[in-house]
Amino acid sequence: MRVLLPDLPEFRALSEHDEGGVPGVTFDHYSRTHVPDGPADGVVLWLVGGDTRTRLLRTPGLKWVLTLTAGIEHVQGHLPPEVALFNASRLHDRAVAVHALSGMLAAARGLHRFRDAQARAHWDAPALPGHSALTTLDDRHVVLWGYGHIGRHLEDLLRPLGAHVHGIRSATPSAERDELLAQADWVVLLLPSTPDTRGIVGAPVLAHLKRGAWLVNVGRGNLIDTGALVDALTDGHLGGAVLDVTDPEPLPGPHPLWHLPNVILTPHVASTTTDLVPRGAQLTRDFLIDLQQGHEPEGRVTPGRPY
Repeated sequence: MRVLLPDLPEFRALSEHDEGGVPGVTFDHYSRTHVPDGPADGVVLWLVGGDTRTRLLRTPGLKWVLTLTAGIEHVQGHLPPEVALFNASRLHDRAVAVHALSGMLAAARGLHRFRDAQARAHWDAPALPGHSALTTLDDRHVVLWGYGHIGRHLEDLLRPLGAHVHGIRSATPSAERDELLAQADWVVLLLPSTPDTRGIVGAPVLAHLKRGAWLVNVGRGNLIDTGALVDALTDGHLGGAVLDVTDPEPLPGPHPLWHLPNVILTPHVASTTTDLVPRGAQLTRDFLIDLQQGHEPEGRVTPGRPY
């Protein structure tokens, strides 16, 4: 079996048997500018731009692709139906859950306001009208919209903090979904980007949330109508937003989201950890061993799967 891997030391070690490699697999390595010639059975896709990704997905003889991301929109639709697609959501689930919780706790404790005051060398942070209280997550209703692996990790983190956690799945009846959203103190978006979810949080949904609710997005930026979000944040209907992803992404310099005091922005880093590359190589090794042993690896993606 010939497999194309990212040209990184952690992945090159997979071909070295005394370093925990994978016997019986021949490896070649691609970079941002170089794709090896010839057929291959599989591609482990990571850290490449569109042109290189397109060339990799056109590799002759391709049987499977493992993308070391949770999202698959950059791959889905570009593969023939006979090529199996796997994602690596388990590589990122816990980090994304921790990032979402970190943003929620920072917002509840007003850390963003105190950081802004620190930049001005002011001891006291300015109060935001109607939203100045420092709170905890005790007795707060948290709705996880998109209840998969990340949602379950986040629920495990939230329950010891006293939060009431509710999940919304694709099968949740619309009346139940609307009731949960209307009661929510926090709504955490964990949805993938699909034709059914793009723009799912628009002006009607934002207006349906109770005044003072906070919105967290660690899913995809295009889940939210950004203009409607800015309006809801500016007029005080929303308490605030914690956004790791935006639409557009990255935000242009003049965009109003940069300057709203009730917004916490991070640059699409929710899944980033210092050990991400070694963990990605280890996941790849386990994946290849499963294949070699005739087992179905984790992460098989079914087109149009529900959340």
